Amino acid sequence: MALSEAQAPVAAESLRLQALGERDVDAGLALSDAAGWNQTGDDWALFVRHGHAIGLRDEQGRWVATAAALPYGSERGWISMVLVADAWRHRGLASRLMDACVAHLRAGGIVPVLDATPAGAEVYRRIGFVPGFEIDRWERRALHPAREPHSAGAVRPAGAGDRDAVLAFDRASTGLDRGFLLDDFLARPETRIWLGNDGRGFVVARAGRRATQIGPLVAGDTGQAIALLEAAIDASAGSAPLARPGERTIFLDLPRARREVAAWLERQGFVRQRPFVRMALAATEPPRLGAAMFVLAGPEFG
Repeated sequence: MALSEAQAPVAAESLRLQALGERDVDAGLALSDAAGWNQTGDDWALFVRHGHAIGLRDEQGRWVATAAALPYGSERGWISMVLVADAWRHRGLASRLMDACVAHLRAGGIVPVLDATPAGAEVYRRIGFVPGFEIDRWERRALHPAREPHSAGAVRPAGAGDRDAVLAFDRASTGLDRGFLLDDFLARPETRIWLGNDGRGFVVARAGRRATQIGPLVAGDTGQAIALLEAAIDASAGSAPLARPGERTIFLDLPRARREVAAWLERQGFVRQRPFVRMALAATEPPRLGAAMFVLAGPEFG
């Protein structure tokens, strides 16, 4: 059970730091829903199974704050899902959870990475996080009629036999082994994936809580990235559980350096929702954008 805004908090020092388990997925989902975020129960279950998902409970055992550290192999790990119930904000809970996630990753020799909002970036910079490339979340809320994609023939739906190729593309573009992440995405019944016919890229579209989330998208060049986006966008209507029937609400996270893709998105009716910056703690160099990475998996996944 998560805390509602109407329930008055007691002393922050009395809160118990604990790991989230499978039975706590609904409580985590309640906190992200209250914040208007797009994560699903499947996303929360992934953090519990493959990451270090932690939170703070009050004296009644209610979850009032959460965070997660998700390692990809032995080199880098993502920190995300830092959520605090309204009644408990500005009491140091987020910092306490953030410190615990950093300590967990660094104990394993893993560099902590995160995608920060502008306000968060200033805080993280002061504790040693180094900023890298900038990211914009793009959103389209308007209804659009279905149409034949311009990319017809340039991409194809992926099948079960394409898993190894998808994982290899992702590993080459990120330098990380994210097999468990992509396997989890692909196991979800709402997820769809397309491959470039030239064998150089792929795109994933999955159901979020409030919108279809497109990404990751790996491509050999801008033209192929747009062709893959066309296929994913044209197929992504009404798959978010909370969307109204027929509404095509889509989120995607695009590095700001992909200016040609950004211009194309604007022509398709997308608008910028909010910015992020990728940051790494105590890294030898700022996080860099891979040459083939065009759309990210999301700020919670990298």
